[in-house]
Amino acid sequence: MTGHSTPPTSDLTVSDRVADAARQLADEPTLDQTLQSIVNLAVEMVEGCSAAGITHVLGREITTTAATDPGVRIGDRLQYELDEGPCLDAVRAHEVVHSSDIVSDERWPRWAPAVDAKIGVKSMLAVQLYTSETTHGALNLYSTDVDAFTPTDISLAASFAAVAAAAIQAAQTEEQLTSAVLSRTVIGQAQGIVMERFGLSAENAFSVLSRLSQDSNTKLVQVAQEIVSTRRLPGTSSDAGSPGRG
Repeated sequence: MTGHSTPPTSDLTVSDRVADAARQLADEPTLDQTLQSIVNLAVEMVEGCSAAGITHVLGREITTTAATDPGVRIGDRLQYELDEGPCLDAVRAHEVVHSSDIVSDERWPRWAPAVDAKIGVKSMLAVQLYTSETTHGALNLYSTDVDAFTPTDISLAASFAAVAAAAIQAAQTEEQLTSAVLSRTVIGQAQGIVMERFGLSAENAFSVLSRLSQDSNTKLVQVAQEIVSTRRLPGTSSDAGSPGRG
């Protein structure tokens, strides 16, 4: 696990640093880049942080969606496997979970010695990152030093997590909107192909797409993508003959 590479700008206040981070996150074009930028900024901003990662929970699935160091994924995976650790505590119950010396911390009797032995972690700071009806997570800050996180570090991490949560939600919304637009576009293209090939109305062509989707138990957009790609209906060798005029 690598150490802190970029010292923080000491003459900036917590509010200044968080505001600057918010502007940087707003410029990220995709969700994946937003997530990676969050963990990179965490290491840059929080002086005691050696490496950072994001834990994401969707239903029963829990994953690490971004990390600055392979050691983060090792430490996170141990938590998921052992079902204990500061990241899980932050996800499940507490807005902020801090340990200045995990080896002597009795909260995680299996995880703490294991992660110390594998990647040399000594201090941890985990902050609940975002919460909705279906998804939530935590921003996990690792350090190879004992007593790494000061009260200022903890305050900064908590403020930054709130900004990061908003950035993630905005990126998710943008990604969903983009996906919806692309789906409508490809469905419209496939509908046009069916209309032209079989002389159907727009309504009947869409009915054909819907029936193909239902009969094959395949998403409508996937059926449309195949038609646009192959210029024929799924499961046929040619477009001879009409599929029906509903």
